[in-house]
Amino acid sequence: MADEKEQKIIIEREYIVPLRREYLNVPKYRRAKRAVHALKEFIAQHMKIYDRDLRKVKVDVYLNNEIRFRGMRSPLPKVRVKAIKYEDGTVSVKLVDIPKHIEFEMARNVRKQVESLKKSKDSEETKGKLKPEETAGVLGKEKTEDAASKQDTKEKEESSKLATEAFEKQKAKQMEHTSKMANETPKIQRKALKR
Repeated sequence: MADEKEQKIIIEREYIVPLRREYLNVPKYRRAKRAVHALKEFIAQHMKIYDRDLRKVKVDVYLNNEIRFRGMRSPLPKVRVKAIKYEDGTVSVKLVDIPKHIEFEMARNVRKQVESLKKSKDSEETKGKLKPEETAGVLGKEKTEDAASKQDTKEKEESSKLATEAFEKQKAKQMEHTSKMANETPKIQRKALKR
């Protein structure tokens, strides 16, 4: 993502790409793969990529997942995308109308990345590789190690402990219940066949 922001944008366009005509000509188990290939061909043609090199068309993960959402055998018949061509000749393709469940997933992934960055910066700071002032500059925020953030972390730790205890109690209760069921022998009832 950082590379895309640094590169200079040449063209930015929106398209509604028809996929059905292309994927109907292949076996059902290859339809989603052919739909993605058709999307890349369409973008390469319309964004004027040199030699129509499909390796220069980068399809967003969420767009790929949305095409394959209904399964490999029945991909979307058409999709609305936003194509951005960069100075180096590559084109990135993204969804225009992002569904709510994908927005939620994108936000969750961003949060995970930020948390992993913070953890890695904190571990480097404790090892003595970085100074606290450098970490504040790297994250683009001022140092947030004040009393409020410490209290928040304590509250989170306490709530996680309570949640794990509750989960362990529930698991123990389930195991107790299943062990009683396992000890009982099932009663077999045999009925005589009438002749």
